[in-house]
Parts: sequence; structure tokens; C-alpha cells
Amino acid sequence: MASTIPAGYQPLLEQPNYGALGTIRPDNTVQVNPMWFEYDGQHIRFTHTTKRQKYRNLQHNPSMSLSIIDPANPFRYLEVRGRLLEVVPDPEGQFYVRLGKRYGNAAQTPPADSPDRVILVMSVDVFTAQ
Repeated sequence: MASTIPAGYQPLLEQPNYGALGTIRPDNTVQVNPMWFEYDGQHIRFTHTTKRQKYRNLQHNPSMSLSIIDPANPFRYLEVRGRLLEVVPDPEGQFYVRLGKRYGNAAQTPPADSPDRVILVMSVDVFTAQ
């Protein structure tokens, strides 16, 4: 069930803000990390590798939560909750390059770990905002 982000909060997803992505570890504790992301109006996408804990967390439990604080007003935020829908191979690191450019590095090149790169696709099921 996809949820529609309120119009006043869509810019937090559309602008190159950093998000805090929460996943659930196999021991049921929470792991939260800053992440680059891209929102296409329906899903949120992240670049990641298959060699890190966050990837293993999502294989164990596909629940995800992304929190974005408005850089102009730290009392305003958007939290999006959803699930891992798809893992798309990105062995050339092209999505990483695209996100690097989105976040201000015009000369971004593929990272050394490109062969292990994937795109994590998150559903937008529920949101909270203030």
C-alpha cells in the first residue's frame, strides 16, 4: 500500500538532503546510518553493497525507515516507513555516480566496490511529519 507524501514535505525528498536510514539487525536492535537517496515519486532508492551489515539486515528483515530533517528548520522532519521491495544489481556503479552528482560532486566516478554495488528500492507505506 503506497502512501502519498504531503505536498509541503515532498521537497525534503526531492532536494539532495541526507537521510537517516534505519534497519533491523538480526538481534532485533536498530541500526541507523546517513544515506544518499533518490525519490522518484513512488519509491526511494539507495546505493549500497552486498558486503555490508545494512544489506544483511534487510535480507533478514525488509523493514526500513528513512528520516529526513529539514536543514532550514530542525524542528520539521519527514519519516517514511516501508519495506525493501527490490535489490537491483549495479556492478558498474552508475547509480552511485548519479547520486554523487545529485549530492554535489560533478566529477563523481564509480567507487572501487562497484562490482558489489546494488540499488535498494524502498516502498513508501507510511509517513509521519512535523
